Amino acid sequence: MAIEWGWIGRANRVEPGDRGITLSAKNGCRVLLLHGLTGTPTELGYVAHYLRRRGGHSVRVPRLANHGQPLGVLARTTWRELYASARLAFDEARRRARQAGVPLVVGGLSLGAVLALLLAAEYPDDVAGVACLSPTLFYDGWNVPWYHRLIPLANYTPLKYFAYFRESAPYGLKDEELRGRIEQQYRRMSLRESDDAGALGYAHFPVRLFCEMRPLIARCKRLLPAVKSALLVVQAEHDDMTGPRNSEFIHERVSSARRELLLLRNSYHLVTADLERAAVAERLVRFCGSLASEHSHA
Repeated sequence: MAIEWGWIGRANRVEPGDRGITLSAKNGCRVLLLHGLTGTPTELGYVAHYLRRRGGHSVRVPRLANHGQPLGVLARTTWRELYASARLAFDEARRRARQAGVPLVVGGLSLGAVLALLLAAEYPDDVAGVACLSPTLFYDGWNVPWYHRLIPLANYTPLKYFAYFRESAPYGLKDEELRGRIEQQYRRMSLRESDDAGALGYAHFPVRLFCEMRPLIARCKRLLPAVKSALLVVQAEHDDMTGPRNSEFIHERVSSARRELLLLRNSYHLVTADLERAAVAERLVRFCGSLASEHSHA
C-alpha cells in the first residue's frame, strides 16, 4: 500500500448509479447490512442475495454517506455524517421490521461492522442480532504498512489533506481470479479519476478519512458492553487488514448472552466476496433463521 500525494479541490457531487441493494421476502428477518469504508453495496451482494434466496429474509444494503461520489467529496466525509447515514437506514429497517412483526438483524463488513455494533449498542431493544464481518477496530493485518501507525500523528498536521493510500494486492482477496479483475479496474483509476468508484469502490484511501474515523472506532470500543443482542463475528485468520485481535476484543467485551465466532482459514479481509463466501452466507442464514424461529415461538 503506497502513499500518493496530491491536492484534490472541492468536487461536484454526482448522482449515484444506484441507492444500494433492496431485496424483499415475506417471512424471516429484516436484515440491514452496511458496507465498509470506501466500499460499495456490491461487496455484500453475494450474501444479500443468498440470505433472501436460501433463508427467505428481506435484506437492505444502503450506500453510505458520500460513497460513490468523487474522491474529493468522499475525503471530506465526517464520522458523524457516516453514522447518520447508517442510522437513517436503520430507522427505515426498524420501521419495516415492526410493520411486518419480524426481528431486525444489523450487520456490516469492516467499518460497516463497527457501525452495526454502534447501532446495536444504541438500540438494544430493537436489534435481535448483530453480524460483524471482518470488524475493523485495529488495523493490524499482515499487509498493513508500518507507516499506518503514524496516522494519529498525521491527524495534527496539514499532511493528512494531501496523503492517500493507494490500494495494492491482495486487495483483501485470496481469490486470485477476482483479485486480478480488481487490479485491472484499479489500474485505470487515479486521484482525480474515480468515476467507477460507485460500482467498484475506490483505489485510494484518503488519510484524512482514516483520521476522521478514529473517534468513531473509539466510541465503538467504549460502547461494546452495551451490546446485548445475539452476536455473530466472522473473522479470517489471515486477514490482510484486520487480524483476529479484532474479533477477540469484541467477543470478550460485549454483554451478549449468545456469541458465535466463525474463523475462516482460506480468506482475507473481504470475506463476503472471497473463497469462503458461501460458508459466510450459509452461517448468516442459520444465524438469522434461528432468530426468526425464536421470535415466532416467543
